[in-house]
Amino acid sequence: MESEDRCSELFACTLCGDCCKGFGGTYLTEADIVAIAGYIGVSTQRLKAEYTCKSGQRRVIAQGDNGYCIFWDKVCTIHPVKPRMCRQWPFIPGVLADVANWHAMAASCPGMNTDVPDRTIIDCVKKALQT
Repeated sequence: MESEDRCSELFACTLCGDCCKGFGGTYLTEADIVAIAGYIGVSTQRLKAEYTCKSGQRRVIAQGDNGYCIFWDKVCTIHPVKPRMCRQWPFIPGVLADVANWHAMAASCPGMNTDVPDRTIIDCVKKALQT
């Protein structure tokens, strides 16, 4: 099987929302903040005050009382402008640091395939992060 075919088989989002739950810290760039604020029709200041919190020196999306991202309501309500970190999931740098992270994440993500060699996972994550 060609490498590109194997990469397409690594992940198929099921829209379950499991990746939107739990405090992992969805970091926001300034561009994310501007895009989300524009999309929901609020100022960047209001977005920061009402929809984010600080994690160290960086802004992250706040969680609702249900433990989900504040923008999750059975679907991502900001999908067209969701942060880069969300768009990349599960092809994240942490997998390159340790491929065991892929397997750990897959334990709570039904869309992730672990029935491939670790080398394929690493190669596909590298490729996805380059685009």
